[in-house]
Amino acid sequence: MLTLFHAPRSRSTRFIFLLEEIGVPYEIKVVNIRRSDGSGAVDLDNPHPLGKVPALIHDGVTVFESSAIILYLTDTFPASGLGPQSADRGRGAYLSLLSYYGSVLEPAFVSKFLNTPVPRGTAGWAPVEEALAYIEGLLANGPYLLGEEFSAVDILYGTTFAMFKNAPIMPPSPVIAEYADRVVARPAFARAQRKDATGS
Repeated sequence: MLTLFHAPRSRSTRFIFLLEEIGVPYEIKVVNIRRSDGSGAVDLDNPHPLGKVPALIHDGVTVFESSAIILYLTDTFPASGLGPQSADRGRGAYLSLLSYYGSVLEPAFVSKFLNTPVPRGTAGWAPVEEALAYIEGLLANGPYLLGEEFSAVDILYGTTFAMFKNAPIMPPSPVIAEYADRVVARPAFARAQRKDATGS
């Protein structure tokens, strides 16, 4: 059995989306987390070492961090077609995008949110405008980040862009806005939104 440790209105909602796309049985365990407004607390039932979400347990194996969970699930359930496998030509791009998200894009957004200049030459990331220029370039080659086929990296990126669509940290980009709309228009996203609200 797959158990997703989830807090409503958090990063873990996109993993309900992913699990709905994969189409295998899973359960949702709602846990408490610390929120930016000071509410919430670390939940002792949550296996994430920092008390964050998402976290996943599958047959006694614990996986945490978004990119790691995506890779684990798409490798464990290859029939879903949501992630290139080791012999596939697109595997390198897939792995690069998973790493780019956590190593470049999220730090770029945080730097902009905190109004902190990116330390050139020492930081592993770039200003958000440069980080997003790469994504816009990929989307010139097809409707999704890997080209014509929807994949799990689109869940990671598309839901983030949809969430930040009207936020000051998100530079205007019709290409990225249309991409985000395309991702969240999928039926599995609507199902995930309903389960996010109910926790089941």
